[in-house]
Amino acid sequence: MTLILASASPRRTALLNQMGFTHTQMPVDIDESAKSGETPKAMVERLAAEKALTAFGRLGDAQRRDAIILASDTLIAFEGESLGKPADEEDCIAMLQRLSGQVHEVLTSISVMDAQRQITQTITTEVHFAPVSEAQCRQYWATGEPADKAGSYAIQGIGGQFVKSVKGSVSAVIGLPLYETRCLLNEFGVDA
Repeated sequence: MTLILASASPRRTALLNQMGFTHTQMPVDIDESAKSGETPKAMVERLAAEKALTAFGRLGDAQRRDAIILASDTLIAFEGESLGKPADEEDCIAMLQRLSGQVHEVLTSISVMDAQRQITQTITTEVHFAPVSEAQCRQYWATGEPADKAGSYAIQGIGGQFVKSVKGSVSAVIGLPLYETRCLLNEFGVDA
């Protein structure tokens, strides 16, 4: 049995390594645009499932028999809207200012599949942001860290200084919920 992580994320592979799961990475590129009227939960679930299906589709018939694919997607839900990765500095500043002093949700979906089935789960974590000034946002942008992060911050990095409290899974905010991932992989017969 071969576990394949359908992601190029160094954070996700580090979390899998931390849990002791031997795996290979298979980065996939899909269109991550929201569909008209799509809720944040529906969007994150669709993206995780599509990533898994895309990776599975790249395998040959013999590989598919022994492969377990794990894919994940994370996004920020604030006031019913999905906040993805910032387009540029001004977009980053606008996002962080919206989150400043507010509570938002981080939705992370994991999707696991083999040749017979696919299961997708979503984990919701509440994050309470501290007040953040525009100057702090600009200084943070200058570090380069928020450029490829959903919601324009990384809780495990410099952006963690803006997080007052977390209710739920911190590892889900980073990109892979440890407990739920272990349970789902075990359900597919994958042990660390």
